[in-house]
Amino acid sequence: MPAGLFRFVQVELPWPLGPPDGRYLVRAPETVPAAPASPPTHVLVFATLGAPERRRLSGRRRQREVAPEPGPAAVATGRATVIDVGAPLSEAEAQAWLAGAGEEDLAAGLAVLNRALHAFRVVTADPHAHGVGRGQTLVARIGFGAGEEVAEGRWTAAKELSAPTGRQRRSRVLAPQAQLAARLGAREATLACEELTLRARADVEQGRSREAALQLLVALDAALAELSADPHAADLAERLSELRGQREPVGAAAQAALVRPLSAEEEAAVAFALSRVEAALRARAAAAS
Repeated sequence: MPAGLFRFVQVELPWPLGPPDGRYLVRAPETVPAAPASPPTHVLVFATLGAPERRRLSGRRRQREVAPEPGPAAVATGRATVIDVGAPLSEAEAQAWLAGAGEEDLAAGLAVLNRALHAFRVVTADPHAHGVGRGQTLVARIGFGAGEEVAEGRWTAAKELSAPTGRQRRSRVLAPQAQLAARLGAREATLACEELTLRARADVEQGRSREAALQLLVALDAALAELSADPHAADLAERLSELRGQREPVGAAAQAALVRPLSAEEEAAVAFALSRVEAALRARAAAAS
């Protein structure tokens, strides 16, 4: 790590994050293997905290009797520190930044973390590995410190961010519970397009525009087919007409995504079409309630 003070974002999650503990150098995502190495943008540090001791058992693992009400099992937690090494700060600059830093800075750090977790998912071919969201963090800190200091999980100054909360109407709090009961009780069907749309949303939020375009094309086609055959299709006629109008721009973006990165206009078209699919699915849920 070079000399100077560096901004960092640190989060702790209630599970090990997956990548082996250690430090990883991150460069801009535009860098391709054949291009000259660009300057590093971040150092990402993974650590596992509170891992339970693992003991080897000789021979076959013996079964144990379990108490009627066993206590919770001890679990490990994961910690990730995202260090911005692109522009070292002076003491005055670092203090001024920290005074105004907040959720936007945390979101930027989570974007870098999720890029790494996505790469880990791909290289391990593990379909169950996934990214993290703000609501899953046990602890979220932002601060600054010297290079080796923050790489070791320490800092010169930092603050802990409280999770954003807001009062919600009782009807909005209970709505997901009622919908879950309807799905589990087989009173409402879960559509394939709902899952596909969620995957497209994750791709958009994590900056994977090519994957988002390809995923959205499938989600849109599935939504058109499934919503047209839905028991509430009559209530969704206007929404379906709107979705049909999005088929051409989404198809063009997906075709482009096969061979190159998307343009800003294509990314905007994908984001808009995705929002309309999500709106149609919300309208279906409202019609079913």
